[in-house]
Amino acid sequence: MGLKNYKAITPSLRFLVTVSREELWKGSPMKQLTTKKNEKAGRNNLGTITVRRRSSGHKKSLRVLDLKRNKFDVNATVERIEYDPCRTAFIALVKYDDGVYSYILAPHKLSIGDNILSSQSLVDVKVGNAMPLSYIPIGTVIHNIELKPGKGGSISRAAGCYSQLVGKDSGYALVKMQSGEIRMLPLDCIATIGSVSNIDNKNTTIGKAGRSRWLGIRPSVRGVAMNPIDHPHGGGEGRTSGGRHPVSPTGKSCKGKITRKRKKASNSLIIKSRRSK
Repeated sequence: MGLKNYKAITPSLRFLVTVSREELWKGSPMKQLTTKKNEKAGRNNLGTITVRRRSSGHKKSLRVLDLKRNKFDVNATVERIEYDPCRTAFIALVKYDDGVYSYILAPHKLSIGDNILSSQSLVDVKVGNAMPLSYIPIGTVIHNIELKPGKGGSISRAAGCYSQLVGKDSGYALVKMQSGEIRMLPLDCIATIGSVSNIDNKNTTIGKAGRSRWLGIRPSVRGVAMNPIDHPHGGGEGRTSGGRHPVSPTGKSCKGKITRKRKKASNSLIIKSRRSK
């Protein structure tokens, strides 16, 4: 759809670059396919901030997407392409032949009026069709890939993302992601052909701090600018560089120490790590 530049009639518009939405649906979303979005603003069930620099952002409704694509062997027609405030990719409203409406992730180059199909067997390898990895030819670009059969797509869902099927072996498919990681996935997992829409999203420029606040991103304050009660790097007479190795506000190392619990079942299926050189 291309990028959109603005005439600098205000300072905030001088560097603003957005994605043109002229071809998208101008009206409201389908009401029965939306629900209320509860914003946690980085807080847990006790109200304690566990993720810093988060806010609720602008009010928005959550579009209910069909990430499982489990309405098999029923032809669907693309009614319109819409903007989704809760994600970077565009979404598509499709109407099945039995009259049911549904939202799906819009693949790149999917147009209004196109017919798409989801099946548990072999169908045409064209943009928007979904089928198990066992029937997809090696070398095909795919997105919205399931980690477990029937769970729903969880890989390659952001704007412009895609993965590639590079091999099949012993009941597993080898999928290469954009990060360089190669992972084994069961052949029964369903994936959608093509890459995700809005490929120019990475080339946009926010232009002002207020736009970040709309997105739910709060300001970031350096630890050395705080008081000692607020951060381990805080305090000192005059300006300092911290005086110790970088740590988090709770004192945990920020120089690569692993704090996340490893998922053995999932990590054992990684053939090549994205961190390997």
